[in-house]
Amino acid sequence: MALALLTMAQTMDGPDARTRAGDLTGFEAVMRQHERLVLVTALRLLGNIEDAKDVSQEVFLKLYRNLGKVEASGSLSGWLYRVTVNVCHDLRRRRPDTVAVEDAGELASPDADPQQRTAAAERRRALELSLRLLSEKERAALVLRDLEGLSTEEVARVLGSSEATVRSQISKARVKVKGFVERYFRRRV
Repeated sequence: MALALLTMAQTMDGPDARTRAGDLTGFEAVMRQHERLVLVTALRLLGNIEDAKDVSQEVFLKLYRNLGKVEASGSLSGWLYRVTVNVCHDLRRRRPDTVAVEDAGELASPDADPQQRTAAAERRRALELSLRLLSEKERAALVLRDLEGLSTEEVARVLGSSEATVRSQISKARVKVKGFVERYFRRRV
């Protein structure tokens, strides 16, 4: 028990030396700690839960294969974001005709009244549909910055772009999303 807690504590910032050497217990702790980050990011980028699960599985396989290369001092979450974005990009390129839209947002509180739940679901749907209209680069920048909460500098590092490029992509994406959402709700009234 104490060993498991120690392993988990050591993996909070990234894989420790034993985990990087292939220790499965340590890897499982790292995977449990970061699985939501990868799955939610993939879901927001792809809009389909089944594809997001496939991407998540592939990302963690890549992590396991590359544990020795992931620096202990480096940002594991940054590496995971970068690989998740790349795997999503590869999947979309292989299957560009994916059209299913799944629920990428948080579920409304079960205590909320039906009207609040309906309004929340409608807002999530508008956001999900608007994300589908963006280019892959705009979508990735917006999801990482506004939905995942990364800084512009972190998004630039994950996407391999300059901060100026990321700011431009985010700005364009926000304008497109705002315009779509306004049109979406105008039609609903």
